[in-house]
Amino acid sequence: MSTIIAIGIFLPLAAGLLTMALPGRMARWLLLASSVAVLVFAVVMIAKFPSHGGGGVHWATKDNWISELGIKYSLGINGLNLWLIVLTAVLWVPATLAACYREWDRPRLFFFNLGLAQTAVLGAFCAQDLALFVVFFDLMLVPFYFLIGGWGGGDRVRATTKFVIYTLVGSLLMLAAAVALGVLSTPSGGHISFEYSDLIAHPASTGSQYWIFLLFAAAFLVKMPAFPLHGWMPDAYTSTPIPVLVLLSGVLSKVGAYGFLAIVLPIMPDASRHFQELMIAIAVVSILYGSVLAFSQDNTRLVVGYSSVAQLGFITLGIFALDPKGTQGAIIQMLNHGLVVAPLFLIIGALAARSRGSESLRDMGGTAFRAPVLAALFLIVALATLAMPGSSNFAGELLILFGIFDQKLAFGIVASVGVVLAAVYMIRFYQRSMHNRVAPGVESRDLALPDLATIVPVVGVILALSIYPQIVLQRSEPTANSIVGSTQQVAVVR
Repeated sequence: MSTIIAIGIFLPLAAGLLTMALPGRMARWLLLASSVAVLVFAVVMIAKFPSHGGGGVHWATKDNWISELGIKYSLGINGLNLWLIVLTAVLWVPATLAACYREWDRPRLFFFNLGLAQTAVLGAFCAQDLALFVVFFDLMLVPFYFLIGGWGGGDRVRATTKFVIYTLVGSLLMLAAAVALGVLSTPSGGHISFEYSDLIAHPASTGSQYWIFLLFAAAFLVKMPAFPLHGWMPDAYTSTPIPVLVLLSGVLSKVGAYGFLAIVLPIMPDASRHFQELMIAIAVVSILYGSVLAFSQDNTRLVVGYSSVAQLGFITLGIFALDPKGTQGAIIQMLNHGLVVAPLFLIIGALAARSRGSESLRDMGGTAFRAPVLAALFLIVALATLAMPGSSNFAGELLILFGIFDQKLAFGIVASVGVVLAAVYMIRFYQRSMHNRVAPGVESRDLALPDLATIVPVVGVILALSIYPQIVLQRSEPTANSIVGSTQQVAVVR
């Protein structure tokens, strides 16, 4: 199985390289086939993963890579990254399929970058060595830079410039922090190692943890994005092609949250406890700021974009509740957010096609009259986004709020306002785009087969997870307990 993990990671890159030698029409379907193969791999992992988590890393593989620097090629699956790998596999299929139905300049290069991006994301999630994680984390910047700058619309030069500046600075800060962490965690007379297990066993001193924590936090908050390091988001979201935006918002943003759970909390427990209130404050401000701006936007992409800032604020809140319930809520909410934001952007593409290409709410309205399937699918996703009781999002937000109420009641009460605001901006979005009077130039027609093929399967996964969220909670519980265990021990010692 460990060999299969490596195959699953590098299969999209291999397919991307093969597309460079094929005609454009064949290239796109080859990459789609590779994304389907990765999805099959993810389903097999769920089936073989212990139903109650089992704890620890499963199907681990470890080889020396750069032995002089203590860097190992170390991969593995646990109850945390399992679901992010699944999310990546699930969303890459409809995003690639949506891209297959469009015509692109230089299609072979476009699909190569799409394959490289999937390999980078899967590698970051599977890595069990900090240096290897940094390599994949930095590699993600390359394909998305070209995908936005080469095939984006609007002011794509400005968008890619801001995207690169923000993420590159964050990556450089994280690189410095990772090197320092490896050096400062090396025991006297020992050999440097960047493996997560070794860094956890030999933590750096408390003072060193503090400034290293801040460098990692800056990199991960930029990637999510969270207030106040979200400045690249508005330009990038309005300029990125819809299939790429599905991945940028649905998958790439989770790498930052994953970094907090997989690296920061277990390796720097003293710093995580010390900066708990700072991170919770950032999370609460992100929730309120994102929700208010989502309500005030006319551009539909920015409604979802600022909604994502708010939802990722909830995820950060769950992470830094430093409570098992909050951690489990953050894990399932990372999955939930990716699953709802992907069909939302695909639906925005469908609405724009019926509004003469406009993505402005003022140019939409009345679409639901002759599009009952589109209206129904949009309604399901909208209700899931606002965490309607019975949805998996409701379970995730409830766990997060329970976790924060147990630890920091005042912050939890303020954050609860975000739940109400989510209902306001999503109902406004749905009402103005689907109902009211038919806007001038709007063509009210239902979804065609290509749109149905990309949206319906993801909505099906949303409904399935709403019926049985326990499939995630059972498998993630031991990992969640392990992640917060060290920070709770710090609190007891103090």
